[in-house]
Amino acid sequence: MSKTLYLVKRLVEGKDIQISARGYDELAADGILIHNVVEGLANGLVVEDYPDYHKGPRVLVLQYDDDGRPIHVLWGIPKGAASPAVVITAYRPDPDKWSDDLLGRKQ
Repeated sequence: MSKTLYLVKRLVEGKDIQISARGYDELAADGILIHNVVEGLANGLVVEDYPDYHKGPRVLVLQYDDDGRPIHVLWGIPKGAASPAVVITAYRPDPDKWSDDLLGRKQ
């Protein structure tokens, strides 16, 4: 597990979570419920990890909703801070842009 994902999971377990404005918009656009984002993190898989991102660590995680449908969630922690875990964006991955397992981008 990546260090970023580990830290995000700990924050989420402690209910130290924030949803960005963009995150709310993307959740609504794709019909994703926030409880699926929060609860799905426990079994999430790292798609991409950006521990040194200039705005603070980020990790793109493959998660699933209650119906077993995939969700990509970009989690972050603000630069220079220890919390909160921020849902930066979340979306349904486009199968035309992602590998069959949804863990890699198509070239």
